[in-house]
Amino acid sequence: MKSTPTHEARLEPRRHDLVFRSATLARRTTITPSYVRLRLTGAELRGFDSPGADDHVRVFFPGSVASTPEEMRAAPSREYTPVDWDGDAGWLELEVALHGDGVGSRWARTAPLGAPAGVGGPRGSLVLTGRPDAWLLAGDETAVPAIRRFAASMDADAVGWIAIEVPDAAHDLPIDAPPGVVVVQVHRGERPAGHELADWLDALDAPERPDGCIFGFVAAEQSIVRAGRALLFDRWASDPATTIVKGYWKRGTAEYHAPH
Repeated sequence: MKSTPTHEARLEPRRHDLVFRSATLARRTTITPSYVRLRLTGAELRGFDSPGADDHVRVFFPGSVASTPEEMRAAPSREYTPVDWDGDAGWLELEVALHGDGVGSRWARTAPLGAPAGVGGPRGSLVLTGRPDAWLLAGDETAVPAIRRFAASMDADAVGWIAIEVPDAAHDLPIDAPPGVVVVQVHRGERPAGHELADWLDALDAPERPDGCIFGFVAAEQSIVRAGRALLFDRWASDPATTIVKGYWKRGTAEYHAPH
C-alpha cells in the first residue's frame, strides 16, 4: 500500500485540570456477547471534554451515592477511553470489554440503571494534529474505543489498515472507516489474547510500509508492545512523534495503569 508523501502530523501533549464528576448509569447497549456500551448522565458531566482519541478517564463504582469526593475516590475504579459525549447535555458514553470478573466488567454487566458512578479526568491528552499519509491502528477489544475515535478523524481519502483482535466472528467489532482503509477482524480462537494480533503485525514486512508520514497506534495486552515496536520502529522506521504503542492491560494483573 503506497501513498504520495505530502502531509505531516504529530502528537501534541496537553494537560488538563483534574476534575471529578458524579454521574449515573442511564443506558446499557449490548454490542456483542462480551462487549457493551454504557451511557452515563449527570449535571456534573456538563463541560466534560476529551481532546485526545487515546484519552483515559478513571471511572469509580461506589456501592451507593458518594457524598464527598473523598468517598468517591475511595471506591473501586478502572480506566476507560471515552467514546462519545455531549458536554452541553451532560452525558458520556464508554465501551467496556466484559472479560473476567473484575470490578469494571461486573459493574458494566450487572449494575442497575440509575446506579451511581464517578468520572475522574482526563488528566492529559495526546492530540493528533495534521494529516498522516497513512494509518496503522491495531488492538484488541480494550483498544476499540480509541480506534473508533482515530477512525472518525480520518478524511475520505485516508489509507491504511485497522486490525481488531476478538475471539471469533460472533464477537466482531466493526469499525467505520474510509474505503481506502482495510479493516480486518483477527480471530484468536483459543489462543491467549494478543498472540494472534502479534502474528498479524509480524506478517507486515518492511516492503509493505506506506510512503510518507504514518500514524501508528497499537494497544492490547502488554505483550503486544514487542510486536508493535518491532513493526513500527524497527521495520518501518516510524516517527515516535506519530506513534503510540502500549499495553492497555496485563495478563494476571487486575489493576494495571496503561501509560499515558
